[in-house]
Amino acid sequence: MLLKKTNIEEKLQQLKNKSISENEILTSVKEILRKDDLNDERILKNVSNNNSTNNNNFKLDLLETKNIYHLDQIKSICIDYRLRFLDTKFFKGDLPYEAISKIKHIEKKHNTELKGFKIIAPSKLFKLENADDPLLFAPIGNGYYYLIHKWGNDLNPIRKWLMMPFRNFENLVFTTILFSFLITLLVPDGLFSNGMSSSEFWMIFFFMFKSVAAVVIYYGFAAGKNFSTAIWDSKYFNA
Repeated sequence: MLLKKTNIEEKLQQLKNKSISENEILTSVKEILRKDDLNDERILKNVSNNNSTNNNNFKLDLLETKNIYHLDQIKSICIDYRLRFLDTKFFKGDLPYEAISKIKHIEKKHNTELKGFKIIAPSKLFKLENADDPLLFAPIGNGYYYLIHKWGNDLNPIRKWLMMPFRNFENLVFTTILFSFLITLLVPDGLFSNGMSSSEFWMIFFFMFKSVAAVVIYYGFAAGKNFSTAIWDSKYFNA
């Protein structure tokens, strides 16, 4: 006589039927999903309202050191790449669900509720939607921040060099002088006389410098721009 083969799925179903009814299972699942939805809503509220705090109750031995950054390091990067480091309530982009999941995971792991979120992103992300490389942080305390999630596209590799003139006043003056000098070199010999003497070269350079400086000053005042050292943590639109 051949023994009937065991169907594990049937055995599992039989055991489940003995221990709990279908309605109880559905009720339990619905309750779990409801609590999860409420948890998501709470996190989104904390991100959008941004309850101001400078620290969270992290369990320090559970933090990944590669994700811990000091405010000085964040400031340096923001100035180099002309980014802003602001409360998440100013952020106008969409927070990906992966970021919410990571927040939930960290809260469960550290048995705490995270608040005081901040984001590193280009200025335009705090005014209109875009997708350039935002980084979400939560404060640890004493000027340290924990990187929770990064999303979007990476920044253009030449952005650091393009934004160098806007770091501070000295960089802007140096760039203006250099640009004026290069334009002067492009002026062909004999344009104003048979040959360009050194005095004529410096006269043309001085004229070019005044022209370039006038454009820079006009653009700066007209657009209400400021240097990266001043705006990296500024919440004002016209900074």
